[in-house]
Amino acid sequence: MNQALLEAMTAIKTITKFIPRKLKQTQADTIMTTPTEKLTSNNYRVNKRISDWLETTSGITLRYGIVLILIWIGGMKFTTYESEGIRPFVENSPPFAWTYSVFGVQGMSNILGVVEIAVALLIAMRAWAPSISALGSLAAVGMFLSTISFLVTTPQAWLPETGTLAISVPGQFLLKDVVLLGASLWSLSDALKASQGRS
Repeated sequence: MNQALLEAMTAIKTITKFIPRKLKQTQADTIMTTPTEKLTSNNYRVNKRISDWLETTSGITLRYGIVLILIWIGGMKFTTYESEGIRPFVENSPPFAWTYSVFGVQGMSNILGVVEIAVALLIAMRAWAPSISALGSLAAVGMFLSTISFLVTTPQAWLPETGTLAISVPGQFLLKDVVLLGASLWSLSDALKASQGRS
């Protein structure tokens, strides 16, 4: 009886030698995994897929949202409506006020339109030439820093009679550039990482 038991145990050991260690571990894990652990694992995979999708979608929205805004507003710069609309910002800004005496109101607006559209096209090159997209993103950062500075230099941006921090509609128009500045910084960082990955 003892001899038969010993032979059976020896046979089992011999057979298990041919089972891959990973398979044995997987079988052990399967046996030891509780329903709660399975649910947690499934939730992790679902959350990972959702977070990956959100990351990709938000990146595309940020980058090409900037592109859309710059092309649209840049195109409007060629109209009298827009050139007169930005006039209070430009003529009250020390770094830009002189441009009207050189290029005129519409001429300066046209230059801004060309620059904005060119920057948008550079940013849009991310999939094909990330280094070029990084250059466009850097230009966008400089552009939005300039427009944010109009909050300080433009008297029409504030409503002092209403309250200390009361901001007018033109001021609100400028304030949204803080978000666009953040998006441009993200686009610059992303394009630089992609550029390094290709080098």
